Amino acid sequence: MRAAIDIGTNTVLLLIAKEGESSLEVLEEGYRMPRLGKGVDANHNLNTSSIRRVLDVLNEYQQIIEEKYPECEKVIVTATSAVRDAENRDLFLSKVKEETGFDVRLLSGDEEAQYTYRGALATVDHLSDDEAFVVLDIGGGSTEIAAGFEGALSRFTSLDVGCVRFTERYLKHNPPYTEEIFECREAIREALAKQKVKIPKKAIALGVAGTMTSLAAIDLQIDETQISRLNGHKIDREKLSKSIEVFSLHTYDQLLELNPSVLKGREDVFLAGLLILDEFLKFYSLDEILVSTGGMRHGALLMDKKD
Repeated sequence: MRAAIDIGTNTVLLLIAKEGESSLEVLEEGYRMPRLGKGVDANHNLNTSSIRRVLDVLNEYQQIIEEKYPECEKVIVTATSAVRDAENRDLFLSKVKEETGFDVRLLSGDEEAQYTYRGALATVDHLSDDEAFVVLDIGGGSTEIAAGFEGALSRFTSLDVGCVRFTERYLKHNPPYTEEIFECREAIREALAKQKVKIPKKAIALGVAGTMTSLAAIDLQIDETQISRLNGHKIDREKLSKSIEVFSLHTYDQLLELNPSVLKGREDVFLAGLLILDEFLKFYSLDEILVSTGGMRHGALLMDKKD
């Protein structure tokens, strides 16, 4: 039994699992949104309040592991875009070590894409070994795209495009102006055009992380804890377009009132995530994408075992 903690730009996620040869038996998951990356795009530093919120979450997770799973052999802690971009990253990493004892692995964008690919495929049933896949991970600060065949990643990239980063950069009003949405879409398209990942023909698209799981939960009218129902749920372009129309016309408070259990802590950055998803599907001429509740933390356990 081991645990993985993923420190992202918007969320800090916990996974405790037992491992088989190529699969994970999930025992417990944790989901918190302390938004470590708030303001990093503009200020290039993690602010004191954000660091404190993350430390509180890490302490909470550490207590869960120690009290409920004393037999846990190892805790793998990773950090991604917000910490990569911050000039005071060393201060943050040292504070984590001092307060929790955790050694944080600061992943590169390419490593993040590899971990995400493995994690995404690990949780969705009925995937054939002879099919091609492309995995999309929309994070708060960056977006990873990884393509290949099951268990055999061949191409990947990381873009400095994320729902927190692009909300702060482009969607400045509540609700955002039409011109802001247009500029946001333009920037996403430019970033996609610069990347070098060509996906296989007829690749099955899998989407991970909060934008995808929240969209699926809203579509199914359930909360995000019902993981078995979210995994493999299909989102098509028409459904996505209707969601974008709704989310672009309402204020954050109105959206939160409509979907409090799903959107709390994400209501202001959700639209940017939907725009990234939409432009990704258009860029690769994909009609649909399947939801995976796997991701970085699942991949961290599987990749660590492989190493």
